[in-house]
Amino acid sequence: MKTQNRQQRTFSEELKKKIIKDIEEGKTSVTRASREYSVCYQSIYNWLYKYSKFRQKGIKLVVEMDSELYRSKELAKRVAELEQIIGQKQMAIDYLEKMIELASEDVGMDIKKKFGVKSSTGSGSTPKTTPTR
Repeated sequence: MKTQNRQQRTFSEELKKKIIKDIEEGKTSVTRASREYSVCYQSIYNWLYKYSKFRQKGIKLVVEMDSELYRSKELAKRVAELEQIIGQKQMAIDYLEKMIELASEDVGMDIKKKFGVKSSTGSGSTPKTTPTR
């Protein structure tokens, strides 16, 4: 039977308090903190009992759903921000396309076709030798 030599780690009191504060504020969960810091969840519960505002072993602190709710709200906010940015960019594109259309009518030629980048068909030949300096 092999025995594994595990290096004993000690977490600072400041870090423990930060982790507990994040859990209490719903920014993370016990499970997520356990994975992130590679520490067993029982240690985190021990820190909860020691550093928590509640400080009583008889009180259970349920954080799983709250932290997921917090995360979902943050993601929903981010999605709304990105949708707003996309909407603004689309309005700018529509405006510029209309300006090109009006300018084309003023000059009497299709500016898009005249100044557009020619697309490659991909079937053209390439030179067999590359020029050297």
